Amino acid sequence: MITGQRTLGIVLVDDHAIVRQGLRTILDREDDLTVIGEAASAAEARAVVDRTRPDIVLLDLKLSTGSDTEGLDLCAELAAGHPETGVLVLTTFLDDALVVEAIHRGARGYVIKDVETTGLVSAIRAVARGESAFDSRSASAMVRSIRTPREEPVLTAREQNVLELLARGLSNRDIGARLYISETTVKFHVRNVLRKIGASSRAEAVYEAGKRGLL
Repeated sequence: MITGQRTLGIVLVDDHAIVRQGLRTILDREDDLTVIGEAASAAEARAVVDRTRPDIVLLDLKLSTGSDTEGLDLCAELAAGHPETGVLVLTTFLDDALVVEAIHRGARGYVIKDVETTGLVSAIRAVARGESAFDSRSASAMVRSIRTPREEPVLTAREQNVLELLARGLSNRDIGARLYISETTVKFHVRNVLRKIGASSRAEAVYEAGKRGLL
């Protein structure tokens, strides 16, 4: 540890105890990092962060006891309620839209769980310095989103499926049943479709998509 450098307090939010244990073992080896709390759910995370006021929250976006978007919602809540705390997403999911959405929700970085130990530690320190932190894959996702012209939205295959069913007037529940995904996942995809097309409603999204040849 550099002389005079303070120790960074970290809270781990992951619904798998064995993952938290492994992360604690890795991070506590670093002189300037210490795990000061753990949580397996959004409710536990709120309580632990309120109590410990960590420098960094390592957040898995998928908390199995909650909805498909609970991790994103928690990210936004922590970022807004604790601006002094840096939220670093550490997850298994990699999707361009998801990376961008996490950043929009207040995350300061996004890394995939198979990142090298040195990469994770570097990301934590970067976020603590007020910088952004991405591994090579999430960084590429961000670059692709920036380079994608707004007037030519690029939808994922799943988003295209959702859009086509929207155009047929199906509800989120019916779309979920057709695609074998949950209603909350449908809501996530609908939100992404609206954002990419620049629409404020489902009807406007269908109208704009028709004009652009997406339907």
